[in-house]
Amino acid sequence: MDAQEFMHGRVYGADHDDAGPRPDRTYAELVGGPLDGLLLDVTDRPARSEGEQVALVTEIGRYGPGGRALYAARRGDGRRYDWRGDSP
Repeated sequence: MDAQEFMHGRVYGADHDDAGPRPDRTYAELVGGPLDGLLLDVTDRPARSEGEQVALVTEIGRYGPGGRALYAARRGDGRRYDWRGDSP
């Protein structure tokens, strides 16, 4: 199993031992970039507007530890956030 297969369907920021989605939560899928296939918990976020952006801390992006992967809600489909690049 490669890293992509390992991460697919897991929740961003969740404990590694229990990283699966929970039935009482709402998720958006991260598409592309270093966090491709992970799920982002959007349960407690206010209504998602098209193009809403999030900066997610990751060690596996362009800038290594402390860097962030930038994702934006897909227009017309708030259940997916598309990768927009990395930032330090």
